[in-house]
Amino acid sequence: MTDILSGVLPTSDPDTDPGTPDQSEIDEHLVCVERIAVTHDVTTFVLAPRSTRWFYFQPGQYVTITVNLDGQEVNRCYTISSPPTRPDRLTITVKRVPGGPVSNWLHDRLTVGDTVPVTGPLGRFTTDRHPASKYLFLSAGSGITPLMSMTRTIIDLDTEVDVIFVHNARTPDDIIFRRELETIAADHPKVTVVAICEQDSTSQEWAGHRGRLSLPLLRDIAVDLPEREIFTCGPAPYMTAVRSMLDEAGADPARRHEETFSFEDLIGTRALASSESSVPTSEQVAAEVKTFSVELRHRRQTIECDADTTVLQAALRAGVRLPSSCEEGVCGTCKSSLLCGSVDMQHAGGIRPREIAQNKILVCCSKPLEDLIIDA
Repeated sequence: MTDILSGVLPTSDPDTDPGTPDQSEIDEHLVCVERIAVTHDVTTFVLAPRSTRWFYFQPGQYVTITVNLDGQEVNRCYTISSPPTRPDRLTITVKRVPGGPVSNWLHDRLTVGDTVPVTGPLGRFTTDRHPASKYLFLSAGSGITPLMSMTRTIIDLDTEVDVIFVHNARTPDDIIFRRELETIAADHPKVTVVAICEQDSTSQEWAGHRGRLSLPLLRDIAVDLPEREIFTCGPAPYMTAVRSMLDEAGADPARRHEETFSFEDLIGTRALASSESSVPTSEQVAAEVKTFSVELRHRRQTIECDADTTVLQAALRAGVRLPSSCEEGVCGTCKSSLLCGSVDMQHAGGIRPREIAQNKILVCCSKPLEDLIIDA
């Protein structure tokens, strides 16, 4: 532990290291050893291994949690909110989403002593990939979790890194990690914390910045914005607004990094998109896109998939439901073995190079280049 806190962080990079699996990988049942109420609808779950080990990950990465809902395994990704500098535990901080099956299961069912299957870590949204002397962290809602892991890491390593952390919340009661952020701001002069609330809460009249983040306010908070490495995480509308502000501010796109995914929100929209895209348009027919056969060996079925369609989309059109969650190449839920053929796979960090070398693919973001045989 001494080496870690003195600045030597033994973190491997599962997204770039094509070697054999090592202790950087998590694929086991972890024990819930503590539940911490963060806000009225946000809880931190502290997870520990059943045997002594350390977790190796990069600040900002996430893990996939699997829960059993009415006999069906459902996967969701949650950012690790703890820093890798405290490697004997990892925490996920989960907001209860109305109607969200997994977030509600975790809040209502996961108690101290229970175990939950966890795999990971995954993700490229991390300061480890973009070291800098100055950072600007922009978050809204539960998008604060990866940035909190990054901030905790910077503080634990006692570096001279300068951080401006701007967080948006609906009310003061909705500011996730509020007390810790206030303590950080008071104790660490290199970290500036700014909270923005849209309105007062029933228990407090907000005296800080009100409304939503705007470009004039952002320029006032971070006068040296063009000099900073920028990390942004939050709901899609927030991300769109911030993207426009940064464009107008002239922030270098190469120094801007963002992440947004909420699998609880994706279920309906992805199903609708799959349904609407199931009938080819006249333009698609006219294009005469080459079609390949895809044998799903485990299911003993063969479907057709054109070169412009992912294997998952083609399976859905054929009435075959393959395991999936994000449908964006992020979570790794749809990982399968490619037994024959080749694909164009445009993933977003949900699979490691070593797994690709072992002929694994994510069917949600893989388009056939020839006839395929998949162990699915």
